Amino acid sequence: QVQLVESGGGLVQPGGSLRITCAASGFTFSSYVMTWYRQAPGKQRELVASTTRTGGTTNYADSVKGRFTISRDNAKNMVYLQMNNLNSEDTAVYYCHAWRAGALYWGQGTQVTVSS
Repeated sequence: QVQLVESGGGLVQPGGSLRITCAASGFTFSSYVMTWYRQAPGKQRELVASTTRTGGTTNYADSVKGRFTISRDNAKNMVYLQMNNLNSEDTAVYYCHAWRAGALYWGQGTQVTVSS
């Protein structure tokens, strides 16, 4: 059974940091491109950051460049998103996404709220 389980979300003050994680199971994790998406209330889901199968190449939305870092551990089937200098515009549900040709999976999401 394929599972992507996000965790680590919560309430954080502006300027603070948070690390969210995604635990993968039920598929060959190292064969998949892993991506974090987010969706704020009333807005479309948007790509935040992605990493290639080996983690050697990463890509970020302009709005998070220099503040967020995506990483993966293929030995543990985990992908991480370190988020620094958070602001209110980062408030959203964050989703983990796995993709390869012919298959894609979504997690259930974890809420991140940035507020004082």
